[in-house]
Amino acid sequence: MRVELISDIKQRNNRETIRAKMEKTFSLRRQEVIRCPPMISDFQERWPALFDVMEINAEFKRITNMPLQSRFLSQLDLFTANMLKLFEKRSGQQGKKLRDMLAMVTDDIDAGRECVKGLCFYLNEDPDQLVQEYVEMAETHFFSAIERMTVGIYVMKDTANSEPSDVGIVIEGVVALRDLENVALASAMLFGLFFMH
Repeated sequence: MRVELISDIKQRNNRETIRAKMEKTFSLRRQEVIRCPPMISDFQERWPALFDVMEINAEFKRITNMPLQSRFLSQLDLFTANMLKLFEKRSGQQGKKLRDMLAMVTDDIDAGRECVKGLCFYLNEDPDQLVQEYVEMAETHFFSAIERMTVGIYVMKDTANSEPSDVGIVIEGVVALRDLENVALASAMLFGLFFMH
């Protein structure tokens, strides 16, 4: 069934078949992960259907009995106002970085969710270690930069002020997920992948 899934993923409009087979092979995947945790590239090769937003959500629900994406984003929305107030009170160089980041936050809910980057500043971490932004970069340079990344989220932009053309997740130097809508969704999916792996 695992081998069938590899060919099923290449077919169009096959979502329901893939979902059913992923449900049936759940215990096999869990045994693989628990007994001998594979490298992400090996796991991606064996279970390519899992590296999809819908399947990550489904797998997380199979493990925890809770929805991943809706729960993560709703909790982020719930705590955003409090985080922003906390960020405004910070002083020093950290406070300046947070205020600069806050200046870019608008009333748009997706822009508000970008405050997840502010947590890195607040915790005295470099947000560029988690979220790497690539502007006007050739594909060959992009992939060589990705190979050096252990874990993180990448954001591709055509120009510095444009909307992202691609947002994705890198684990162990391998693009695990791409074509995500925004950094907040990528953060949720990264959490889900770590939880499952």
